[in-house]
Amino acid sequence: MSSVFGKPRAGNLGPERLLHSSIPDVNVAILGCRGAGKSALTVKFLTKRFISEYDPNLEDTYTSEETVDQQPVLLRVMDTADQDVPRNCKRYLSWAQAFLVVYSIDDRRNFEGCSQYLDIIAHHAKETQHDYPVLLLGNKLDMAQYRQVTKSEGMTLAGKFGCLFYEVSACLDFEAVQHVFHEAIREVRREQEKTTPTRPLFISEERSIFHQAPLTAKHGLPSCTFNTLSTVNYKEMPTVAQAKLVTVKSSRAQSKRKAPTLTLLKGFKIF
Repeated sequence: MSSVFGKPRAGNLGPERLLHSSIPDVNVAILGCRGAGKSALTVKFLTKRFISEYDPNLEDTYTSEETVDQQPVLLRVMDTADQDVPRNCKRYLSWAQAFLVVYSIDDRRNFEGCSQYLDIIAHHAKETQHDYPVLLLGNKLDMAQYRQVTKSEGMTLAGKFGCLFYEVSACLDFEAVQHVFHEAIREVRREQEKTTPTRPLFISEERSIFHQAPLTAKHGLPSCTFNTLSTVNYKEMPTVAQAKLVTVKSSRAQSKRKAPTLTLLKGFKIF
């Protein structure tokens, strides 16, 4: 049994699990060296709160039902707990559909460590022959007065690996943090649209090729009838535009429940 912010999530197929099974899901892994603010970004996105202290060895996966571009999605976020170098990378490489690689703008060593993660993802993409969306994030924009990494350096590194680039603050700006996670979802959708083959629609058209009227009975024999024979021709129809579902709001918007307690995230201070 696992938990989401201290609340047990059962492994059986209850009504909520069955509802979620009909919603497309997206897996996003957050990578980066210790002190980059990965957990702070994760909790800011999920709870709109900022944490100043956390256990750097804690790693878990959290689930949130979101609505992005009027379409519901079940987002799973893996908050990884690597220290200063990548380790046991298969656990997230084989799971994630997109990656957020995070560094702190006030720590140059933190920034330089991002190259290792970007190299690993690029190598994995080459091996699997699959493109994975990657977003490079410069965190702690609120510490700009202590900046050691310029914005242009972040943009240059992102351009080298073909990543999207953002600078955010887990401390101050929820909307910017939310935008980054939602953009990761959009990138996964775009990648899926590129790799999903389109199948043309056909309609059948029957044409009669032979018809014989019923024969009259002769010499006391019963009458018989020739059946109508037909052949089926198929005509290709133009692709039908896909309709967007506008049904489900995010779980945060749906509920005004009390803020969840972070019993799972030990040592957090909530502000």
